[in-house]
Amino acid sequence: MTSPDRWPEIRGIAYGGDYTPEQWPREVWREDVALMREAGVNLVSVGIFSWALLETSEGVFDFAWLDELLDLLHANDIAVDLGTPTASPPAWFFANHPDARVVTRDGTVMGFGARGMASHSSPAYRDAIVRIAGALAERYGSHPAVVLWHVHNEYGVPVGEDFSEQSVRAFRGWLQAKYGTLEALNAAWGTAFWGQRYGEWEHVGAPAAAPSVVNPAQRLDFARFTDHQLRQCFIAERDAIRAHASQPVTTNFMANQSWTTDMWAWAREVDIVSDDHYLWAADPEGEIGLAIAADLSRSVGGGKPWILMEHSTSAVNWQPRNVAKRPGEMARNSLTHLARGADAILFFQWRASRSGAEKFHSAMIPHAGTSSRVWREVVELGAGLDRLGELRGSRVKADAAILWDFESFWAQDLEWRPSVDVSHAERIRAFYEALWRDGITVDFALPGQDLSQYKLVIAPAQYLLSAADAANLTDYVAGGGTLVVSFFSAIVDENDAVHAGGFVAPLREALGLVVEEFLPLREGARHEVRWAGSAPATLIADAWQEDLVLEGAEPLGSYVDGPGAEGAAITRHRHGAGSGWYISTRLDAGSLRTVMAEVYADAGVAASDHPEGLEVVVRRSADAEFVVAINHRDEPLSLAATGVELLTGVHVDGALTVPAGGVAVVRTTDHTAIPTTTEREQHA
Repeated sequence: MTSPDRWPEIRGIAYGGDYTPEQWPREVWREDVALMREAGVNLVSVGIFSWALLETSEGVFDFAWLDELLDLLHANDIAVDLGTPTASPPAWFFANHPDARVVTRDGTVMGFGARGMASHSSPAYRDAIVRIAGALAERYGSHPAVVLWHVHNEYGVPVGEDFSEQSVRAFRGWLQAKYGTLEALNAAWGTAFWGQRYGEWEHVGAPAAAPSVVNPAQRLDFARFTDHQLRQCFIAERDAIRAHASQPVTTNFMANQSWTTDMWAWAREVDIVSDDHYLWAADPEGEIGLAIAADLSRSVGGGKPWILMEHSTSAVNWQPRNVAKRPGEMARNSLTHLARGADAILFFQWRASRSGAEKFHSAMIPHAGTSSRVWREVVELGAGLDRLGELRGSRVKADAAILWDFESFWAQDLEWRPSVDVSHAERIRAFYEALWRDGITVDFALPGQDLSQYKLVIAPAQYLLSAADAANLTDYVAGGGTLVVSFFSAIVDENDAVHAGGFVAPLREALGLVVEEFLPLREGARHEVRWAGSAPATLIADAWQEDLVLEGAEPLGSYVDGPGAEGAAITRHRHGAGSGWYISTRLDAGSLRTVMAEVYADAGVAASDHPEGLEVVVRRSADAEFVVAINHRDEPLSLAATGVELLTGVHVDGALTVPAGGVAVVRTTDHTAIPTTTEREQHA
């Protein structure tokens, strides 16, 4: 059967979560469905960890309990996202196939008793996942409750790289298919260094732990191979399902919280993008990380509506300090995902587990039961989402893009880089946060994509950049775009080899400079940059400087002190109809926003003038515009808008007060509900 290009058959915004009835007696099932109806739940994920109950021994199935459950849910008008339970093979599987166990980089064989995948390269595992997925699809492909298929669970977490014998053999075959000859492999990996040249394919292995740093090109290829193998497991299950069922098929990513899988490649294989997102409790502004994950999920799916497959009603159980969400925070989190393109809001989990490793994880029905604040907020959220059904199918449009390249991240994260203080995650967060605070909605993109729709493209951490992708970025600038490149970008090619011509060489034409030398700083060292933009200032930075050789670029900032003193620190270069900016140091948050204000003017992107702490995102359909405003402060804030506030039904004429910690969703009447600073100045 062909891939369906449609949303699951669910009314309005999908609402619900992971449901594990196998943990509870039958009388609790009946209580559950009654409470689901009370809460407005219309979709639950079922069967994700129930392989041992469905296939009781190899090839022997018991579907009776699942038959009963699906019939019960359907009778209560609750749709099902049916999971394949392949993230947790049964004890009998490992007893029958001990060579399918995962081996860590240091040679430890992983045992049974937790969650996690078997070796992604094990033929026995591949056979078993196809068998269970096919059996489920054959039995339930036409069941009226099933509207979506959910393959596996969080690929790459907790098991990504596998160094078992079966994985090593598969890696060798993958390399032969990629390179064809040993000569090509030796050239790509630079094996002349440290005498690592290979003369026989049988001598090529996985980059297991070694006395010193292992060949970084080999490590990078092994990361690519791991991603490929995981994805092939998904494809095998997906195709087994499609042989019997026509519903959409998805799997749950972990967006910016996992680096094992390349979401761009995976998004091409799923029918609908799904993501799990959990606030990081140590982050006092976790709402920014949430927005990053939501924008990334929307972006890899090409802007289509996506599914928030899991998030938490309150605290999780697996972080060092599991901070509970305060009143209203669950709704803010949920509606932020909705604002940024999610048409489904689901949780882990429906009912809190009494046993097992996740018994302290929050749930829609917590251990405190239906008398709890959390349950009241769950019911309130369900009612609110029911009133927001008309947002379904609307889209988010962004004027700016931030480059997000998993392969570059994998390469940059390897050992022996110039400074441990340089982090792609930190730089992406810094630039994203600057735009988030300025009210500019962001897409994420790959450097080789068509970027012409964006006025502004930012490369905060594009350490790895192929010549072809560099040419694409250069053409983007020449065509009128504004490109901002941060330090330690365009350093190596796709084989982690420094570009001929030196650092930043492939962007030389777009940026009008080259980097002669890195000048990383000692721990804690700070320095100043003299900013000569339209509003001169002294900027504060740390961690990194560079010795730049300008070849046409205009210096707009210079180092006041440090090893690069008096040299250029921030530059702008006119190339064709556009501009290439380069920031060669790690600016603090305030200083970066100062520079970005000048960048916005150059790009023709206008910052909003919403009050600090009011996050505003717009979704648009063919005939309507929806303004979602999330107030992250403990005081009311004002939103300029005209239309109808959908959560309350109140008509808004010019301004709306968003309560402290609250959310407002306005269907505007004039499609100009969010005037920017520039637009207001022009009107005046």
